Amino acid sequence: MEAPPPPPRPLAIPDELFEEILLRLPPDDPACLHRAYLVCKAWSHTVSSLRFRRRLHELHGTPPVLGFLHNWEDDFIPRFISTTASSFYLAAPDCLTWRAIDCRHGRALFFPEEFGDQEQEILLWEPITGAQQRIPAPPALCDNFSTAAVLCAADGCAHRDCFGGPFRVVFLFDVLIDEDEETHLISASIYSSQTGAWGELTSVHSNIDFSSEFTESYSVLVDRSVLYFMSDGNANSAFVVEYDLASHDLTLFGLPDTYYGHAYSLVLVEDGGIGVIQCLDKHLKLWRREASAEAGWVLNRVMCLENFIPMNAFFHRVQVLGFAEEANVIFFNTVAGLFTIELRSGHVRKVCSDRGFCSLIPVVSFYTPLPRGKHPN
Repeated sequence: MEAPPPPPRPLAIPDELFEEILLRLPPDDPACLHRAYLVCKAWSHTVSSLRFRRRLHELHGTPPVLGFLHNWEDDFIPRFISTTASSFYLAAPDCLTWRAIDCRHGRALFFPEEFGDQEQEILLWEPITGAQQRIPAPPALCDNFSTAAVLCAADGCAHRDCFGGPFRVVFLFDVLIDEDEETHLISASIYSSQTGAWGELTSVHSNIDFSSEFTESYSVLVDRSVLYFMSDGNANSAFVVEYDLASHDLTLFGLPDTYYGHAYSLVLVEDGGIGVIQCLDKHLKLWRREASAEAGWVLNRVMCLENFIPMNAFFHRVQVLGFAEEANVIFFNTVAGLFTIELRSGHVRKVCSDRGFCSLIPVVSFYTPLPRGKHPN
C-alpha cells in the first residue's frame, strides 16, 4: 500500500501582504507590534523599518497615548505608567534625580530635582529608543518655579521618525523685579541642538497681581509656531503666556472671566487653536481663544461627565492633570481613579486606580521600544 502523499505546503504570504496585516493591528495597543517583531527576522525588519512607520501614520493618523510620566516619589510606583491594553515597561529616568517637565515629538524633558552650586543640566530622553542627552541649563534655572518645552526642529518634519533629529528647548521663567509695585519680568530663551547654545532672552513686564510660578501646568504647541504656557493658580490668579517661535515675541493674557474660581488647563480646540478646559462639578467647559484680543474667550462646548464615570467620582473636585496634544486627550483625576477623555470623540476611559498624582506628562507614539540585540531567527 502506497504511503499517502505529504500534505501540501502552505503558500508563503507575500511580503507586501503580511505588511498590510501588521499595519492593521490595533493602533491603541502598540505592544502588538512588539510581539510581531519577535516572530521572525522578516517581520522584525518590517516592523522596525522607516517605511513601515511612515505608513502607520498615513493609515491611522493620530497616534495613541502609551502612558504617562509622573513626579510622585514612590518606590512602589513605576516612573512610567502604561495605559495601553497590554502594559509594558519603560526605563524612565530616576524620579529622585529628575523632574519630568514635558514630552513632545518623541522626546521627554527633565529638570534636575535638586539645585546646587555646580553647573546645572537639562536631560532629554527618548522613551522609544532609550537614548539620553544632556544639555547645559540656562543660568536662570536655579529654582522650582520655571518651566520648559521640547519640540522637533527639523524643517517640514511630520514627526513620524524624528528620533535622534534636531530639537529645540524653550525655557520660560519669571523674576520679581519690584516687590513694592509687584512688577514681574517674564522671560524666555530657546536652545538649539544644531548650534548647541541658548539664544538671547526675550522679556515682557507684568504688573498684574497674578501667580508667576510654572510648576503645575504644561505647554501646548499650536501650528508648530506658537507655544502656550499657563501659570499656576485658579481662574482669579493664573494667566497664559504666548510665545511665538519665529518672532520670539511674548504675550500675556488672562483666563475667561467667570463666577467660578476653579482651575483651568490648556487644550487644543477643533480647528487646532488654543483653548482652556474648566472643571466644574460634573461638567467640563471648553473655552476657545478668538483671534482678536477684543473677542477674548468664547464658550465652545460643555461635556457632562456623569454620563461616563461613576457617581462616587464626584465626591471631590475633578482635576485635569495633563494633556496629550498629539492625541488630543486629557487626563483627569477623581476619587474613583484616573481617567482619559478624547476631546474629539468624547470617549472616556479609566486608565489607573491610583489617584495621588498632582500632575503628569503623557507619552504619545505608535511605537513601543523594540528589543535590542539580534533579530529573531
